[in-house]
Amino acid sequence: MKHIFLNLKRFDIVCERGGVNRLSAPATWGTAIARAVAPVATRYEGTAEFAAFLPEAHIIPAVQEKGTAPFGIGCQGVHTEDSAPGGNFGAFTTLRTANSMAELGCSWALIGHCEERMHLRSVMAEAGADPAAIEPAVDRILAREVRAAQAAGLKVLFCMGERSEEQDAWDQVLTRQLEGGLAGAAKDGLRIAYEPVWSIGPGKTPADAPYIAKVARLVKAALPGVDVVYGGGLKADNAQMLAGIDEIDGGLIALTRFTGEIGFYPDEYAEIVDLYLGK
Repeated sequence: MKHIFLNLKRFDIVCERGGVNRLSAPATWGTAIARAVAPVATRYEGTAEFAAFLPEAHIIPAVQEKGTAPFGIGCQGVHTEDSAPGGNFGAFTTLRTANSMAELGCSWALIGHCEERMHLRSVMAEAGADPAAIEPAVDRILAREVRAAQAAGLKVLFCMGERSEEQDAWDQVLTRQLEGGLAGAAKDGLRIAYEPVWSIGPGKTPADAPYIAKVARLVKAALPGVDVVYGGGLKADNAQMLAGIDEIDGGLIALTRFTGEIGFYPDEYAEIVDLYLGK
């Protein structure tokens, strides 16, 4: 089975505030996303697994709108600790715990996205941490997030990938991220998203099929039975290329349009999925 994930980041911000939301008023944005995903997920039910990761404020309306449509709603990360009977009752001000997300209707958590990793690195660097100790520490924190999400019954899309300065040692870097970031994790309900950070962004050369395939083989050798999706952006211009990589089991979509009036457009989302899945 293929897997189609949608990560809307903070795309709920309107253009007047520097965002790219041309889809809906912020109050109805979560509903609009669910309406965009539902018909596509229904059309491919039994062929592909769908999930959409949303900013926290939009989870409840998205869950309500999706109803019984065959896709999951996910949160963008969880805290490393959580409430527990006989333990902490929920004193986690400002922090998004996995139990709270499950209560809101989430069935997925996105963990280890390159933007989350960048934030963790910046906090440690601000504290004067030894640069050599930062990456292993990031891995340990992410592993605690994964375990917390799984303890709450959430499925996990775990993101990993190398930066440009790490490319020469790509296999060592990715192996470390998998071993450290998934320490103690269960394979059940786990999916891996490969983000070639060095190739993402304006003016950068996208990763090609042979490169993506060799990374997927490395991941599957380390985690037999766990599916791998391309997390560097499933788009109209790479959907058919990615569909031709046997080792890849799906993709992560964010924006659908990257030039002109950039943003997320439901019709273009459907077109990308159709291109990838072959309709």
